[in-house]
Amino acid sequence: MLDLKFMRENREQVEEWLRNRGSDLTLDEFVKLDEERRNLLGEVEALKNKRNNESAEIARLKKAKEDASELIKAMGEVSAKIKELDEKLAEVDEKIKYIQMTIPNKLSETTPIGKSEDENVEIRRWGEPRKFDFEPKSHWEIGEKLGILDFERGSKLSGSRFVLYRGGAARVERALINFMLDLHTEKHGYTEHITPFLVNREICEGTGQLPKFEEDMYRTDDDMFLISTSEITMTNIHRKEILDEKDLPKYYTAYSPCFRREAGSYGKDVKGIIRVHQFNKVEMVKLATPETSYDELEKMVDNAEDVLRLLNLPYRVISLCSGDIGFGSAKTYDVEVWLPSQNKYREISSCSNCEDFQARRMGLKYRPNGSNKSEFVHTLNGSGLAVGRTLVAIMENYQQEDGSFLIPDALVPYMNGVKVVTK
Repeated sequence: MLDLKFMRENREQVEEWLRNRGSDLTLDEFVKLDEERRNLLGEVEALKNKRNNESAEIARLKKAKEDASELIKAMGEVSAKIKELDEKLAEVDEKIKYIQMTIPNKLSETTPIGKSEDENVEIRRWGEPRKFDFEPKSHWEIGEKLGILDFERGSKLSGSRFVLYRGGAARVERALINFMLDLHTEKHGYTEHITPFLVNREICEGTGQLPKFEEDMYRTDDDMFLISTSEITMTNIHRKEILDEKDLPKYYTAYSPCFRREAGSYGKDVKGIIRVHQFNKVEMVKLATPETSYDELEKMVDNAEDVLRLLNLPYRVISLCSGDIGFGSAKTYDVEVWLPSQNKYREISSCSNCEDFQARRMGLKYRPNGSNKSEFVHTLNGSGLAVGRTLVAIMENYQQEDGSFLIPDALVPYMNGVKVVTK
């Protein structure tokens, strides 16, 4: 979240960021509540000073054996008024905190300004899309024909937007998870984690999923939430801690199933496994100093790209514009893989620098070398990669005319030597 002092002193800047994000939010209510808060604080402080002074006078009267009953009665009324104002102040503070939690992050100066995804900026491309000598099929056609993606039974088990993996699809998915984790830990220097998949409300608030996106989260009756990404858990590992600068940056990675209601995506990617309620993802998280975080973002994007390069899948990298960037991000790169059936690139990784936005929410700081003063860390996150979408890309880019699909060379050792999926 943004710093309250910054919001007070830089209203025009904050509202410009909001406009650039395509938001109709303003700080009108915040300014009104903030003024009310200052007035209440002034009134409370004046009454407390009066109570302190009169308490001393009551003590003097009692010591002198004089009547202090009227003064005691008046101070009782003052105390009651202070309690009433404190309750009002708590209510105002809660409203301000809610507004603060629902205002999106500031924008990096390098984030392109634009209204929608149409104004995202392409940074680079890698690889050449394959030219087929037959009409390429979609991944769901391939999966259904081979009997390895069962949408009907997935729906029978759990409802729409769930899928049952079988045989080759399940095996490739498992191989991809291991391949990605090995790559990130052995080559890129990340420490592997297995985190809880169920967390409390406070943890989701820390990374910005709540309160803004509660409708997209799966919640239990006891107010616990299934994670929509292991970014949530890994970023919160050092919640309310003060780290030493010498221990930064920290590189964390984890595989997890991810659960999303996709509440706002009706009609989008209804077929296949591009947009489902449960999917697997290998996530990357970094904790860095403000001075190094943007260098670390570039490295993180390259780590995501490395997965696709090794799998020999064509892709492009784009910088998201202000109207398409996520709630908690100051700058985001998307990596998009080529899908022959759609004849276009589709997102497979999103890498973001949240600067101190999440750290401020979760009280995560570091102590610079040689300083006694602590500062907020910068947090970064990125998909490394979305596993199901990687499976989709392999099935479509490596498909054969007979309906089978080949396994990329880098993945063959994780398939125990299997080079083609036929069932």
